[in-house]
Amino acid sequence: MNKPYIVCHMSVSIDGKITGEYADSSLTEGAYKDYEIINRFYAPQAWVNGRITVDENFTFYKKPNLKAPAEPILYTDFIAVQDAANYIVAVDPHGKLGWEKNYVEYSGRPKAFVIEALTQKVSEEYLAFLREMQISYIFVGKDEVDCKILVQKLKELFHIETLKVSGGGILNWSFAEAGLIDEVSIVMAPVADGNSNTPTIFERLGAPLKQCVGFKVKSAEVTENGCVWLRFVADTNEDDDE
Repeated sequence: MNKPYIVCHMSVSIDGKITGEYADSSLTEGAYKDYEIINRFYAPQAWVNGRITVDENFTFYKKPNLKAPAEPILYTDFIAVQDAANYIVAVDPHGKLGWEKNYVEYSGRPKAFVIEALTQKVSEEYLAFLREMQISYIFVGKDEVDCKILVQKLKELFHIETLKVSGGGILNWSFAEAGLIDEVSIVMAPVADGNSNTPTIFERLGAPLKQCVGFKVKSAEVTENGCVWLRFVADTNEDDDE
């Protein structure tokens, strides 16, 4: 399969949470620093977030300014910015995100140009909105997102060699269940909040289990910022000396 090397890189609490009250603790400061240091280690050309994660961090639940297109728009991929140093891939099946510009700037990383991952359920009005904003979009399924199509198009159309998956638990699990994750990288902060209602790294939300997804331990180390960095590789991957 022609795809990027895919790493799921996440910051968590001791009890495996990716959001929640623990994030406001001073004990998470080291984890935030380590997360960005390790992100530079992997040097991904793109990262993937789900719609809710993007809304919470970048578009802030704003509504897109939709207008009827002057002419019919074909449901084919649209590349506005190719071979950028950095991209953010927003998995937005029905076209809901209200972008105000075609890039994001986050935590000192290079400017990340937006790629919208859509299904055929998106409206022509939303496609016209993305075109006007000069935002790239790709179709990755008819009714639901097919992660395999997504990663193939990111490699073939945007030449992405290393892709980071850092979404919510549902998005992360969809990549894991499809057998697409080559490596899992976890920065564990030395804190817990005990909340049973906040998401973890991987979430099925009641969907039937097809099969468990196994990994091999690659390494575990204590960081200078007082956290633990855990690395796992897919069972089908050969160990490397990285």
